[in-house]
Amino acid sequence: MKKDNSLPPVPPRKDAPFPQWRFPLWYLPLMILILWLWQGTVSQFAVRTIPYSEFKEHLARGQVLEASVKTDEITGKIQTNAVPPESKAATTSTNASAAAKWDRGKFIFRTIRVEDPKLVEELQAANVKFVGVRPSVMSQFLLGWILPIGIMIALWVFISRKIAGGGGPGQSILSIGKSKARLAVDKDTGVTFGDVAGCEEAKFELQEVVDFLKNPDRYKAIGAKIPKGVLLVGPPGTGKTLLARAVAGEAKVPFFYLTGSDFVEMFVGVGAARVRDLFQQAKGQAPCIIFIDELDAIGRQRGVHIGAVNDEREQTLNQLLVEMDGFEANTGVILLSATNRPDVLDRALLRPGRFDRQVIVDAPDVEGREAVLKVHARGKPLGNDVDLRRIAQATPGFSGADLANALNEAALLAARHQGKEISEKDLEEAVEKVVAGPERKSRRLTEDQKQRVAYHEVGHALVAAHSEHSDPVHKISIIPRGHAALGYTMQLPTDDQYLLSRSELMDRLRGLLGGRAAEELVFPEVTTGAENDLERATALARQMICVYGMSDKIGLVHCAQRPNQFLIGADAQFQRDCSEATAREIDQEVKKLLDRVYVEAKEILTAFRQELEFVTRELLKSESLDGPTFYRLIGKTSPERRRDPVAAAIS
Repeated sequence: MKKDNSLPPVPPRKDAPFPQWRFPLWYLPLMILILWLWQGTVSQFAVRTIPYSEFKEHLARGQVLEASVKTDEITGKIQTNAVPPESKAATTSTNASAAAKWDRGKFIFRTIRVEDPKLVEELQAANVKFVGVRPSVMSQFLLGWILPIGIMIALWVFISRKIAGGGGPGQSILSIGKSKARLAVDKDTGVTFGDVAGCEEAKFELQEVVDFLKNPDRYKAIGAKIPKGVLLVGPPGTGKTLLARAVAGEAKVPFFYLTGSDFVEMFVGVGAARVRDLFQQAKGQAPCIIFIDELDAIGRQRGVHIGAVNDEREQTLNQLLVEMDGFEANTGVILLSATNRPDVLDRALLRPGRFDRQVIVDAPDVEGREAVLKVHARGKPLGNDVDLRRIAQATPGFSGADLANALNEAALLAARHQGKEISEKDLEEAVEKVVAGPERKSRRLTEDQKQRVAYHEVGHALVAAHSEHSDPVHKISIIPRGHAALGYTMQLPTDDQYLLSRSELMDRLRGLLGGRAAEELVFPEVTTGAENDLERATALARQMICVYGMSDKIGLVHCAQRPNQFLIGADAQFQRDCSEATAREIDQEVKKLLDRVYVEAKEILTAFRQELEFVTRELLKSESLDGPTFYRLIGKTSPERRRDPVAAAIS
């Protein structure tokens, strides 16, 4: 039996792509236009353009073989091999050079036609074969219709793209009503709850949303409905946007993010159209998350306004309210928003069925600050002397953004000093830079001015050290910092304080006026250095009387209102809410209270005058004193050592 060594036939591949020929209709006119332009270009290179006078000379010499007379030009052939008869009979060198000039062979010519009534007669006399030519229909059609229309269309597209250029490249004027929401294509945003610290309560509230997006059937089975909207409320820099990204990163769902100002345009109705388009896209990507930052840009309280801008904002808000309330149960689209102005939001936004849940994202406490510092310290080489707990205790009131900025400033300082790691000194200097501003070494003070500043700052520190309820002194410095500070005394609480007693507030007032009292005690006249101290002391005294009810004469009347607790500091001006007579009594009580604590501050400094002189001399030598050194100079134990044994061991 003969063995067959031939290879078996290869079966056709089922997955082989079949060639698909596509021929759009616009290819045909494009090919015709290219062919026409190519012919015109080739003819331009093959034809020699000559002046009309030279053409008449060739015609007079009988060298024109044929000509095509058109409306605006004449084309044809010229034969210059034969020298004209008059040139042959010439004997002079000039005639010989002229004959050589025309001896150039045969070529195709073109010349611009000039008004010449005798041209036909001259052509007939020279026995030239000539014809009249009209422009072709194709040329007239392309030049008269296609080219102008094409230029107009290109110009319109260019102008429309320029008008809609604010929306980004590739957008035309017809897409102005499209949503500007940016979709995080990668479901893993790179941020999880492990990257967010200092707001454990807020994370606990949002974990329910994440669990619903992961396991919606479990909630549907028991009849539970997840909140349709979650509003993150808190001061700037506390991590509201970071929390929203962490929710999307934990749930691993599509994440649309935009700001409230993306809805507002100069055209009325555009914002509402963008809201509709946004929710239509979101429903197509469900389950997903929509995050609107700075919701107060479109969610302000509605009312009677004049102007198209307010009308546009109200239409956008109305459309947002309809879209939120029109959700079907458990569609998988959850709206997250963030704002630091909850007091200006429309009440319809905050009712059940829309933003069902409000999550407060406040400044972290000492435990939260330590956790935030650990998160932002990842990837940064820290020295062995760094104690993040101590830094957390030294930064009360700092938000997450402030702490991240302080760590970044410490890294910059370490790099500036050619250090390989971040030390405790770098961190403390960074905190001082964030609190008081950068050092102003170029601002040079005279010896008299430096002495006044030293007495002023030591006055603050001594009054605080000899007051029972004052915060411990952390550092004294006479190095100018920031915009106008010639020196500063930093007092930091050992623990977070949520309530302040009347005695603690009185000691704080006494410490604020201690610098002015030291100046008056030592020098014959005072200076303007206590301006900021007087401003802060007056604001605090007014709050004690108007807000906290700590005046026997005014009583328990609340005479001032806080505009927004998330945007103003403790020293901000309050809005008066009382009569003129009550306001006059309040002014008298404020003055009486300030006079009282000022006298007490002077009594303390008079009793400890030797300590005032001694500490001032030491401060003038070193220009700065830390807390433990200051308390050692006055013979007292530092409160930081007494309450924090770890910090005491480090210091």
